[in-house]
Amino acid sequence: MMKIGFFSKLSQVPVKTLRYYDEIGLLKPLKIDPFTGCRYYSVSQLSRLNRILALKDLSLSLDQIAHLLAEGLPVEQLRGMLRLKEIEIEEEMKVEQEKLARVAARLRQIEQENEMSNYDIVIKKVDAQEIASLREIIPAYPEQGQLWEELEGVLGEKKIKPIAPCFTLYHADEPEIDAEVCEPIAKNGTVLEHPRVKSRSLQGAEMATLIHHGPFATLSNAYEALLKWIEGNGYRINGPYREIYLQSPSESGNQQDHDVITEIQFPVEKI
Repeated sequence: MMKIGFFSKLSQVPVKTLRYYDEIGLLKPLKIDPFTGCRYYSVSQLSRLNRILALKDLSLSLDQIAHLLAEGLPVEQLRGMLRLKEIEIEEEMKVEQEKLARVAARLRQIEQENEMSNYDIVIKKVDAQEIASLREIIPAYPEQGQLWEELEGVLGEKKIKPIAPCFTLYHADEPEIDAEVCEPIAKNGTVLEHPRVKSRSLQGAEMATLIHHGPFATLSNAYEALLKWIEGNGYRINGPYREIYLQSPSESGNQQDHDVITEIQFPVEKI
């Protein structure tokens, strides 16, 4: 038998780790001196310790390792665990590779423009939501104002209050602008009975998003930045995009108000 310090040097496993393995029942010492509390191990225990280390190197948890060793390491169970771990590691690698691609794209952007972009693009999951909306083909983007007036008028008559910032959903912008003005509403079973204003559930989606500070007249800069990012990072657009009006122009109706804050969202998927 050998003291824990020598066993630690022989196995190259820290004493602190060996003590922890003892506490959780993973590797018990062969003997503990009742007077000094010193732990003693035998050379034969190295094979069990090596198996623990090998399984740990495969990213199995200590609980999984303890279960496998207690069951005598059944082959089918180990195979199943390792296959699950393989899938988990592959997913982690995929996430890290996507991060690496985004870093590379940002570096290319900085090299091309020699400055930091005004916009930070974020991929996020947007949940499904209930909306009241009015959809129509309009000749120009500013022409949606009359749609908003009609939508707000109907909601006011029905005493339905929006529960989140309003937004425009663009189904198409060439050759005509297919716009749907939307107000998020509570999902309480209320059905809007109106010839033009409808209530419906809008599906959730993974979105490439950015925040634009400034007048609507400069939104084209934000769209250019976001579309470049989507293309440069290996995504494609797979549905209608949204303009969310987080902070609207002042009540004076001045569209040049620099306090306007707009979030642009494009539903995307990896190519």
